Amino acid sequence: MIAHWWASLRQQEIDSLMLAAVLALSLLGLVMVMSASLQIAESDHGNAFYFFQRHAVFWVLAVLVGFVVYAFFPLGWFENLGFLAFLGAVAALLLVFVPGLGYSVNGSLRWVNLGGLRVQPSELAKFLFIIYLAGFITRRHQLLMNSWKSFAAPLSLLVILAALLLGQPDFGTLVVVGTTTLGMLFLAGVPFVRFITLVLVLAVVAAVVAVAEPYRVVRLMSFMDPWADQFNSGYQLTQSLIAFGSGHWLGVGLGNSVQKLFFLPEAHTDFISAVIAEELGLVGSLGLMALVATVVTRMFLIGHRLAAAGWWYQALCVQGFAIVFSVQALINLGVSMGALPTKGLTLPFVSYGGSSLLICAVMVALALRADADLKAAQQQGGAQ
Repeated sequence: MIAHWWASLRQQEIDSLMLAAVLALSLLGLVMVMSASLQIAESDHGNAFYFFQRHAVFWVLAVLVGFVVYAFFPLGWFENLGFLAFLGAVAALLLVFVPGLGYSVNGSLRWVNLGGLRVQPSELAKFLFIIYLAGFITRRHQLLMNSWKSFAAPLSLLVILAALLLGQPDFGTLVVVGTTTLGMLFLAGVPFVRFITLVLVLAVVAAVVAVAEPYRVVRLMSFMDPWADQFNSGYQLTQSLIAFGSGHWLGVGLGNSVQKLFFLPEAHTDFISAVIAEELGLVGSLGLMALVATVVTRMFLIGHRLAAAGWWYQALCVQGFAIVFSVQALINLGVSMGALPTKGLTLPFVSYGGSSLLICAVMVALALRADADLKAAQQQGGAQ
């Protein structure tokens, strides 16, 4: 039985370019997490390899989970979850508010403490909401095109997620989820008038939310001119820009970053791309962007092939995954380079963070499996 399953698995055609880019990104992440976290790990935990060891364990787990998901869970299987997927997303976000489970870091209640292991439920919530939204669009596509009521239904559920995310607060994840929702509805062919109306409404809501809290206003002001208050509100951005400027063409060398020596906050998480720029230079940064672009492009191409074959649910899911990767990467890199206001988002597959690594591995595995299943179905159809 196992031999037959393994033989059939080996015969499937995997998008080797996307898989290679994902492996390269994740291995780069392993190296850079170790480089960026040595000093802070030694200072805070008495073990210079504390963060690297934990990230390496999650890397192995991500590989195993990705393999299991690819082997046993075709993407179409998740369509059966229906509304349960949305309820799962809500339940995941509610966990942080449970006394004794929720764990606060830097004033944000975004983590759950499970026996000393901290996980971020919002990563799972993003995935589950994509699973739900793809199913909703597939089942009610015609109504979605013709009825404002059906069009408003998934948006009302998005408001529930938004309230829970703002309660943490996690404005960055809200931006990712909101943008992904917009992108999936647009790719599904929502009438342009409704799409523009939705964009304008969400833009107004985002603007109100952005100025509702004083710390967000400070971030916006410091983004405009970080050097005006470089030792206070503009500190993170100015240190990141110094790292980028210090790297020049080829960088100062792996492990030789100065900014990671307690100058650049969150060097191994939110600002790891700045450490990459300093240690590996412009060439390293361009290589990083090329790998991210390869993953996103290949995933969109898979989504396009699935849609062309009429596999609408799988296509929407894969396109949703691609939007998540692209938006998070754009925000992370944009923040580090000073092109966007400071926002706490990890760089997929590269930044330290076990929850992100695991969910990203699941998304990639499901996209690869959907692509392989489509190729197998087309080959069988051609043979017949």
